[in-house]
Amino acid sequence: MDERDVRLLKAISDLGTGSPERLHEETDIPVSTIHYRLNNLKEAGVIDNDLYDFDHEELGLGVTVIVEVLASYEGPYEEFADELLAVEGVTQAFFTMGETDFIVIARLSSSDAVERLIGDFEAIPEVERTNSTFVISALRDEPRAPATYDAETLVEELTE
Repeated sequence: MDERDVRLLKAISDLGTGSPERLHEETDIPVSTIHYRLNNLKEAGVIDNDLYDFDHEELGLGVTVIVEVLASYEGPYEEFADELLAVEGVTQAFFTMGETDFIVIARLSSSDAVERLIGDFEAIPEVERTNSTFVISALRDEPRAPATYDAETLVEELTE
């Protein structure tokens, strides 16, 4: 990646769009160059998809719960993780080091759905216990990490 690629990724993060026209307005990079670079970034796997982001609150999935899962399982952690990922509402899951084995984030519709989620986790035989935290207010919920950086920092840290 070079500086133009990093500036494009930063603009995508800030604007929430991959529109070549909007990216041109933000970066002054020619639209034809933007098309070329976006294709290259997709082929390299840096850009995963063209999905729209949702406002989970407006959608009706405004209850966010962070769940620590402590488990006792044999075999690869991926096999056990598949059971966690199969629980409805799980939007993110992380395999971690330390006392907690997994951290799971779920977007749910109500406190009843939270009860169902925890019940589903506890029904998995390998789960020893869970520790759940209700999110009262999201201070930052940014799915695009470059939006949390200054452009110059990204250029310095990510360019070759």
